[in-house]
Amino acid sequence: MNMNEFLPVEGEKPLDRIVTDGGYCGIFRTIACVGDSLSSGEFEATNEQGKKCIDMFDYSWGQYLARMAGCTVYNFSKGGMSAKGYCERFAQQKGYWDAEKAAQAYIIALGVNDLYGQKQEIGSMADVKEDYNQNGTTFAGYYAKIIQRYKEIQPDAVFFLMTMPYDTRKDEEWRPKGDAHQKLIYEMAQHFSNTYVIDLRKYVPEYDEEFRKNFYLGGHMTPTGYILTAKMVASYIDYIIRNNLRDFRQVGFIGTPYKNTVDV
Repeated sequence: MNMNEFLPVEGEKPLDRIVTDGGYCGIFRTIACVGDSLSSGEFEATNEQGKKCIDMFDYSWGQYLARMAGCTVYNFSKGGMSAKGYCERFAQQKGYWDAEKAAQAYIIALGVNDLYGQKQEIGSMADVKEDYNQNGTTFAGYYAKIIQRYKEIQPDAVFFLMTMPYDTRKDEEWRPKGDAHQKLIYEMAQHFSNTYVIDLRKYVPEYDEEFRKNFYLGGHMTPTGYILTAKMVASYIDYIIRNNLRDFRQVGFIGTPYKNTVDV
């Protein structure tokens, strides 16, 4: 038996090993994916009324992850979603702040619609206050509010914050925004406990013409694109857990009144 499959490997990068069974993602029994169209399995289609974008959650990378790892994954997402929209109306309307929908882990993948579509000011950690109701009205303020509210609901939950891959379709005006988003995500992870970065911007190949030809259908992914994303997300989380095994020893107690206070 090769224990290197289950332990940290010196010099290994997050996506050097692609898991096909969810890897250590399976330690979480419930995961919530907070995101936009790419977290919703959105497809672009046409009918008699013209072009239409359809959220098909069963094809989302979150549901592929659920089937791989044998856990329950909630799609707290919708096409066109932004951090501002999530905080101001969407989560409340859908009941996603409800305690009975609390998850052990949250994967947050927001920023595309905020920074590019709606041209939201990105802001900084100065917009993040101890009382989230006082957060600044910037992307940083709304994004942090999502984390803060879920920490209030599930204090011991683990958070995975996702950066945006490079996309060669975007002009040079877009690239600095993506880089600023990446920097902010790392600052968020440093600021909040039990929070880690899934840095697709650094470790995933560019979404260039060849990538889009194989894995995109218009502006959104194909089923193979979504399952590829699921494998990347699962492999990255598996890598994070393997390299921080002691941090995840008590995941089984998240959402329960129990905790091991002896082996700390």
